[in-house]
Amino acid sequence: MRKRLHAVLVGLVAILGVGLVAPAPAGAITGGTVDTANKYSNVGIIAFYDATGRYRCTATLVTPTVLLTAAHCTTGTIGKTIVNFDWFIDDAPPSSLPRAADDTGTGTSSVGYGTMTGPWYSGTAYTHPQYSDFTDMKNWNDVGVVVLDQPVTGIAPAELAPLNQLDTYRQPALNSTLFTVVGYGTEVRKSPTGPQKPTPQSYPIVRRYTDAVGQKLTPQILQVNGNEHDIRGGGGSCFGDSGGPTFDPQGYLVTVTSYGYTSNCRYLDGLQRVDIAVVQNWLATFGVYPAA
Repeated sequence: MRKRLHAVLVGLVAILGVGLVAPAPAGAITGGTVDTANKYSNVGIIAFYDATGRYRCTATLVTPTVLLTAAHCTTGTIGKTIVNFDWFIDDAPPSSLPRAADDTGTGTSSVGYGTMTGPWYSGTAYTHPQYSDFTDMKNWNDVGVVVLDQPVTGIAPAELAPLNQLDTYRQPALNSTLFTVVGYGTEVRKSPTGPQKPTPQSYPIVRRYTDAVGQKLTPQILQVNGNEHDIRGGGGSCFGDSGGPTFDPQGYLVTVTSYGYTSNCRYLDGLQRVDIAVVQNWLATFGVYPAA
């Protein structure tokens, strides 16, 4: 679970200052735009417990009852995973994320979340059986799903990319192609107090999106330049964006956010491909199929 600490934010406690290794699971959008227009209404924030604490990630509705996210956001969870599709969650602590029945403020639970009602939906998490836990670049498979207890209505699911969709953007096209990254992660900015070096900030918790330019494509990973100072794009992912979607120029969901390289989220982002057979064959067992 140590790697999850590099990937997502604890429910109420920021993990600022925890050193990252290269690569390490990604956790908000650096730069970019707050989604006040609710453009990406099918992207939600998920919260869950494991043996070490309470965490948040990002996920995408791909059928009325299935969310697509990263495996490091589903493995080892206790109880239910919960999701909310509001673009705004909080602008300052204390967080309004629900707590488990036995979590009195410690951020830990032995039972996890139960069935939810209201703006929070609940579901059961599943992890790709070939997820390598970041040990095998050729078989990364950092993909998970959450099967919801009740279908979501009034929100159109995202379209899963056709098989091998990303291959159409191979070099030399890749370095001039912008991919849209969406998530609820931390914002990189100067703190209102203390050292003024831009660092990931826990609040506000909102949905953001940005464009990142392609950098490298492997059979498992789309790597993008996540620096908001790159004049070709607008930023990249950071802590809390893990599991969030990347959309290609045609609007297809082509990856989920997997890992990053630096603690200030201003370098390269690794995005797990979901347009490959090893992922799509598994998703089909949950009734999730690529666009025709």
